[in-house]
Amino acid sequence: MTRPNPTFSDAALAKAAARRAREAAALRENLRKRKAQARARQEQPPSTAAAQPRRGDQPAEA
Repeated sequence: MTRPNPTFSDAALAKAAARRAREAAALRENLRKRKAQARARQEQPPSTAAAQPRRGDQPAEA
């Protein structure tokens, strides 16, 4: 015996479509921001702070 396929109301279908549209828009916006961040990192010269020793790297004075 097979089960019938579920049926959804028009309101439920509209809510699901709206949710998918919001998710797609959020993903596009996230991708746009990530690409902008990557471009900004490529344009900036390397930081000199990374070449300097950190506080914990040097032995403590007695």
